[in-house]
Amino acid sequence: MADTSFDVLIIGSGPGGYVTAIRAAQLGFKTAIVERDYLGGICLNWGCIPTKALLRSAEILHYMQHAKEYGLKADNVSFDVAVIVKRSRIVSKRLNDGVGFLMKKNKVAIIWGEAALEAPGKVTVKAGESEAPKGALGAGSYQANHIILATGARPRVLPGIEPDKKLVWTYFEAMVPPSIPKSLLVIGSGAIGIEFASFYRSLGAEVTAVEVLPQILPVEDAEIAAFARKSFEKQGIKILTNAKVNKLDKKADSVTATIEEGGKLHSVTVERVISAVGVTGNIEKLGLEKLGVKTERGCIVVDQFNKTNVPGIYAIGDVAGPPMLAHKAEHEGVICIEAIKGLHPHPMNKQMIPGCTYCVPQIASVGLTEQAAKDKKLDIRVGRFPFVGNGKAIALGEDQGLVKVIFDNKTGQLLGAHMVGSEVTELIQGYVVAMNLETTEEELMHTIFPHPTLSEMMKEAVLDAYGRVLNV
Repeated sequence: MADTSFDVLIIGSGPGGYVTAIRAAQLGFKTAIVERDYLGGICLNWGCIPTKALLRSAEILHYMQHAKEYGLKADNVSFDVAVIVKRSRIVSKRLNDGVGFLMKKNKVAIIWGEAALEAPGKVTVKAGESEAPKGALGAGSYQANHIILATGARPRVLPGIEPDKKLVWTYFEAMVPPSIPKSLLVIGSGAIGIEFASFYRSLGAEVTAVEVLPQILPVEDAEIAAFARKSFEKQGIKILTNAKVNKLDKKADSVTATIEEGGKLHSVTVERVISAVGVTGNIEKLGLEKLGVKTERGCIVVDQFNKTNVPGIYAIGDVAGPPMLAHKAEHEGVICIEAIKGLHPHPMNKQMIPGCTYCVPQIASVGLTEQAAKDKKLDIRVGRFPFVGNGKAIALGEDQGLVKVIFDNKTGQLLGAHMVGSEVTELIQGYVVAMNLETTEEELMHTIFPHPTLSEMMKEAVLDAYGRVLNV
């Protein structure tokens, strides 16, 4: 008979869930993970990874279209959307298989189906609709001393803008288009909305993005968001802020959106609409109400070590609240399981979680924005360095961008860093490490950055904050 008793049982195999399972196994816990759809969760299958594969194809197309700027010839450049999509699915499948390998390697049992809490320490799993991996356990009742909920999130649905999978898409449909629409309306300008706006514009669609707030990319520094907006508009993306979609009128193969902007109504007709108005935690059908697990605003309430108010039940990742990022989920999971083991991990500092948006140009940030620092009444120094002053950026043909840093004037503490431009999603981690190590401005200025690299701009921005910039 199959073993049904475990030390740790994790519901959900996304980045948070599967990383937690691996760490639990490393710590000697007898571990199982429950999944109903696909190993790796949304991130590996329908989110972070396959979207980057799509964006990579768009990026290469962009370079091919501008080959003559590099002294190269590429005539009659075109694309095959079916092959682009196929490549992204192959990338996803490769990583999906990789999670299965990691579970086997770490002796983590896979239970296939839909889980619900029956009582503290008890989970009932019903058979799922998708095909189970070879060797997975099936439906039944399972026991565990510690149950970790890592069920992730799904697209938020607004009344009147309900996705129908044909004319109105979520990111699921937007990732596997049968063809590229001639025109597209993107509702929401957060990371998901802007990435899809960038991808479809690169492939020739006429794109309009609508944001209800005054600023696109609302969580980003206002100066960086404004720089990005100008770049998007230069590419031909139409952006409407302080605007909202009141209703959608669907026809056979088009949608007319009524948009309220500045108190006035106007309409836009497009072939397809992408709803990217955020996500909401998957808290339904888990049995939370039966056990009295506290929830708030669609997420499970947890403490600094991800304990819920019910002993033996924990929650990590998107279902445990914002920021809803894969790397936050992974780190939370490790903290949670190490706390269960009694290792006394440091609680996560949410001010040190980097955020990245993989549009063109890329955007990356960590810590306080300039306005947030001012709102805290902090005495700050702000430094900036433009890509146009960096030799590597000019050589790459990527001289449009900005690096911005914010310091506490009294202590020299790095409070925040914000970037827009080529490859900034790779650069941001340098500032994250600096913040985590409590590095001061003096230590950053004494650090030698290699030349010629884009990373030199990181030091120059620090120098600028203290009146010592060299290359502008």
